[in-house]
Amino acid sequence: MVALQILIDGFAISSLYALGAMGFTLIFGVSGVLNLSHGGIMVIAAVIGWLAAGDLGLGVYLGTLVGVIAGLIAAYVTYFVVILPIQRSKAIPRDENEIFILTGTLLWGIMIQVGLAYLFTDNPVTMRPLIDGVTYIAGVRVPKNEIMIAVICWVVIGLLWLLVNRTPAGKRLLAASINPRGLTLLGFDLSRIYFFVWGIYGLLAGVAGVLLASFLGVSSASAGQLTASAFSIVVLGGLGSVSGSLVAAYIVGYLETMTAYLIEPTLRPIPALLLLVLVIYVRPQGILGRR
Repeated sequence: MVALQILIDGFAISSLYALGAMGFTLIFGVSGVLNLSHGGIMVIAAVIGWLAAGDLGLGVYLGTLVGVIAGLIAAYVTYFVVILPIQRSKAIPRDENEIFILTGTLLWGIMIQVGLAYLFTDNPVTMRPLIDGVTYIAGVRVPKNEIMIAVICWVVIGLLWLLVNRTPAGKRLLAASINPRGLTLLGFDLSRIYFFVWGIYGLLAGVAGVLLASFLGVSSASAGQLTASAFSIVVLGGLGSVSGSLVAAYIVGYLETMTAYLIEPTLRPIPALLLLVLVIYVRPQGILGRR
């Protein structure tokens, strides 16, 4: 019975991890940016969605939509206020851009965390379930909301796959991740492509944030942990590899779920971090990474 419970709960949390990590790895693959404020953007979406659904009386569905839009806006603010000025600065050598972006987004993430705690609350917040009630799977009691969240995650992941692989805009994203200079020589504007990919990222982070608030709940203090989880998944799967992030998300999700059920909930991140260290030693490029 416990094994089945782990299987079901692990699938739901892994789907959420996969959705959150998809945007993180997409941004790196296309624009080469490791956004260490990722968890903060997810928490913004969660807290704003919670506020809109509860205090503003919009209800869970409109509140969820408002939260997703908040995540989109937060992503664009991060891009235009933090990242773009660093990339365009003449005072920063080009070969040092990455370290400045890492530092800038890390500090921005801390500012988001402190700002949310000051403006709203540092207590955990939980949105109402998207759908009420419970069902039973092979005798295991499962909230319908948990099933709904897993379905939504996979629908969004499927739509992302269709966008990237079946549309001209998606093919430009792939080309930008492989050879941005060649794409520029063909007459495409990289700034428009980056603007587009940051919009996709903001939507993915927003959806993941509000779903997480509906499933487990979040607080301002969750920002750093969410960033660390996404970073671990992306490195474990292979930097820039979307399929690798998907595989790694399920490995991490199930490891954490098994640890929480069989050992101690407070120790749930430890096995995944140990696995990450092992993979870095044995296969530095990650599970499906090429470099």
